[in-house]
Amino acid sequence: MASVSWLHCCYFSSCSNKKGGLHLRLNTTTTNRKQPSVQEVEEARHGHGHGHATSITRRQIMLNAPLIALSFPQLSMSNNAVAETDVPQDFRVYTDELNKFKIFIPQDWQVGAGEPNGFKSITAFYPEEAANSNVSIVITGLGPDFTRMESFGKVEAFADTLVSGLDRSWQRPPGVTAKLIDCKAANGFYYIEYTLQNPGESRKHLFSAIGMASNGWYNRLYTVTGQFVQEEEEKYGSRIEKVVSSFRFI
Repeated sequence: MASVSWLHCCYFSSCSNKKGGLHLRLNTTTTNRKQPSVQEVEEARHGHGHGHATSITRRQIMLNAPLIALSFPQLSMSNNAVAETDVPQDFRVYTDELNKFKIFIPQDWQVGAGEPNGFKSITAFYPEEAANSNVSIVITGLGPDFTRMESFGKVEAFADTLVSGLDRSWQRPPGVTAKLIDCKAANGFYYIEYTLQNPGESRKHLFSAIGMASNGWYNRLYTVTGQFVQEEEEKYGSRIEKVVSSFRFI
């Protein structure tokens, strides 16, 4: 089974900083995003100009994790929402026609979209006011041996490997404590709920929806993760859970 400890780097480190805000730099104007070509993605991943296919092996998945956590170019504001009749009250629909997904987000939340080095796409949603709560979507190409979510193993083993790989409570001095709350597989997605807490810091609650879809050339992994700290649970907890669970392919 492929290692899944890299997933934490994809969303958690990239979406928050020590002061509680998003680690994103946003323009104040709306621009159209240009997605990299397949060759550009491969060139960025390997550091040369001879790649011709977006293919990540199990080993490359683990080795490329620091790119997501540390390499963020400037992001641009986007207002790509459309009306839909079944949208919950005080929510709107964000639709990404290029990456073929839609998701419900609170009406007053901001949207940041950018392209980390070596990865296809990242989008973040976050409150206008300063908060430790946000939702992010990271999309990356997969190798041909990844054909469905079960390629990573059953959801229980996947979730256990993810969370246990993040836990450092056994260290001396102890590090982050990671606890699995729940997991399930439904409609082609793996849903995982867990908590993270560093010594002396607030507990972070995380919901993840992880799925796979093809763009016509290769399969891509979509990792949708919402997080909030314990103090903000009443204000953001139910909304973030609703955002993550609303993610759909189009």
